[in-house]
Amino acid sequence: MNKYEVEIKVLLTTKENRDNFKEKLKHKLIDLKYLWKNSQLNHYFIWWDFDKLRENVLHHLPEDKKESFENILKAPWRHSFRTRYLNWNSILVIKLAIDNTSSSNGVSRLEWEHTFKKMEIDELDEKLLHSDFEYQAKWSREREEYSSKNNINITIDKNAWYWYLSEFEMVVDSKEEAKKAEESIRKLLWELGVEELPQDRLARMFAYYNKNWKDYYGTEKYFVVD
Repeated sequence: MNKYEVEIKVLLTTKENRDNFKEKLKHKLIDLKYLWKNSQLNHYFIWWDFDKLRENVLHHLPEDKKESFENILKAPWRHSFRTRYLNWNSILVIKLAIDNTSSSNGVSRLEWEHTFKKMEIDELDEKLLHSDFEYQAKWSREREEYSSKNNINITIDKNAWYWYLSEFEMVVDSKEEAKKAEESIRKLLWELGVEELPQDRLARMFAYYNKNWKDYYGTEKYFVVD
């Protein structure tokens, strides 16, 4: 069964803001639990041919993932495709916006993913490129992950583009639960005294990076877009 992902971002930008934010989390959330730290590559794609994608991917999926893969491709909403390299595995991720935000960075999205164990990301990318996909951008980040009350996961990322960024995320089973999850996250943001990164500014940042990603991918460089 596909899951619904609810995600709200908080822009931290500087290391000083990141450190202050972490201290605030520790003091405000007594149940905060550190999970792990990891490095990721995320490659975003545009354009596609779903028929070719089926030919190149479907036979690599286990039987219990094929129906959900077909269903998400048939969904009428806006698709976002990406590959992720994490812990020596490559992951195909498909997201669909279920509200009026974007499928790339929106608040509430339907999500499907499958892990191809011990596969390099370039190998998985080739399956998409052979399905008439094109790279939109390549992203890299270092991520710390935490869990907190109400099943809210909190991440703190160091990116080559937005520098420091936090994401508050809940994963639920239905569209109805997604709305409640969104309310829970915004309540927690209010309790912490931090501001949500507005979707219009996020869209401008995303567009700028997509245009200039080759200057930032895998570097220590970052930018600020108002």
